[in-house]
Amino acid sequence: MKKGNRLTIYIIAAMVLGVFVGYLVHTSTGSDFQTTFSNNIKLLSTIFIRLVQMIIAPLVFTTLVVGIAKLGDLKTVGRVGGKAILWFVSASLASLLIGLVLVNFFQPGKYIDLSQKDVASLTDLAGKQKSFSLQNFVEHVIPKSFIEAMANNEILQLVIFSIFFGVAAAAIGNYTKPLIKALEVASHVILKMVNYVMNFAPVGVFGAIAAVVAAKGLGIFNFYLKYFLFFLMGIAVLWVLLLTVGGLILGSRLKELLKRIGSPLLIAFSTTSSEAVFPKLTEELERFGCRDRIVAFVLPLGYSFNLDGSMMYMTFASLAIAQAYGVHLPLGTQLTMLLVLMLTSKGIAGVPRASLVVVLATCAMFNIPPEGVALILPIDHFCDMFRTATNVVGNALATSVVSKWEGELEHAETELAA
Repeated sequence: MKKGNRLTIYIIAAMVLGVFVGYLVHTSTGSDFQTTFSNNIKLLSTIFIRLVQMIIAPLVFTTLVVGIAKLGDLKTVGRVGGKAILWFVSASLASLLIGLVLVNFFQPGKYIDLSQKDVASLTDLAGKQKSFSLQNFVEHVIPKSFIEAMANNEILQLVIFSIFFGVAAAAIGNYTKPLIKALEVASHVILKMVNYVMNFAPVGVFGAIAAVVAAKGLGIFNFYLKYFLFFLMGIAVLWVLLLTVGGLILGSRLKELLKRIGSPLLIAFSTTSSEAVFPKLTEELERFGCRDRIVAFVLPLGYSFNLDGSMMYMTFASLAIAQAYGVHLPLGTQLTMLLVLMLTSKGIAGVPRASLVVVLATCAMFNIPPEGVALILPIDHFCDMFRTATNVVGNALATSVVSKWEGELEHAETELAA
C-alpha cells in the first residue's frame, strides 16, 4: 500500500476513534472531568499544528522567492499574479453570493435556539475584534519586520516581503543565482521535514475530534440540525461550482487532482486548520504536475485571498444571526455587507477562528446584535471542518488552474519513495 493511502486510512481511523472516545467520556463522566479531558487531549492536536506551524514561515519564504526568481521578470510576475487574482476575486464573489442567496431562501436563523449561547467563547472572540479596524487591517497586511512576520506566521506579510525580495533578486540577475540555489535547497529540506511531521497527523486528528465531542457531545445537533444542514447545502453548491469550473479547465485531470489532495483534505477537515496542510499541499500540487514556481507564488497568495468556504460562511452566518433576532436587512444593505466582507476577510488565514471574528465585526457594523455570534458558537467547530476543507479545495484548484493557463501543468510525477 502506498504511503499516502496508509496515511489517509490512519486519519480516518483516528477520526472514528476520536468520536468514540469523546462520546464515551461525554456520556459516562461528570462535567469537570469532561472539561479536563477535553483540554488535555486537545494538546495532541496542538502539538501537531505547532509542528506544522514551525515550518510554514521558512517554506513560504524560500519557495516564494525561488518561484518569483524563476519567473524571471516583473512582466511574468504580473501576468501570473493577475490570473491568480482573477480567480480569487471571482471565487470569493461566487462564494459570498451563494451564502447570501441560500440564507435568504432557507431562513436558517429562524431555527436557532436563542437559549444556546456560548457566552464564554464570545468574550474571547470579542478580544480579537479590534484586529479588523482599517488601521489594524493595513498593519496586518504590511510587515514592519520580516523577523516579526516569521515569528508570528503572518502569511500575508511574508508574501509581501517575499515578493519584494524575489523581484529584487530577479532584477539583479546572475549575481543572485547562488543565493536562489541555496534557498531552493533549503525549500527541499523543509519539504522533507513535512514528511516527518505528517506522521503525527493521525494523533493530532484524534486529539482534535475527541476534545470537541467530549466537551459538547453529539446532542449539539439536536438544536442546530437545520442550520447545519442548510450550511452543508451551501458548501455542496459551492463545491459543485468550483469543481465544475475546475473540470472545464483541467478536464480529465480534475479527478487526479482530487485524489492527490485527499490526505491534506482529511487533515484540514479533522483539525479545522488550513495551515496544518500548507506544506503537504505544496508537495502534492508539485507531484500533480504544477510547476514549483507557480505553486510557490499562487498558493501562499491563495491562503490570504482565496478562502472560499470561509467567505460563504461569513455571509451565511451574519444574515442568519440577523434573522434569529428579527433584524430586517434590505437587499441593498445585504449587498453592501457582501462587499464589506469581501474586503475585511483578506489576510485572515493566520487568525484563530477568523471567520467568526469577521462576522462579529460585521454584525456590529450593520446594527445586528454582536452577541448573536454566541448563538452559532456551539456548532461552529463542525461548520469549521467543512469550510476549512473547502478552502483547501479552492486553493488547490486555483493553483492548478493558473498552472494550466500558463501552459505549465505537466504530467504527474511518480510517487516518491516512502
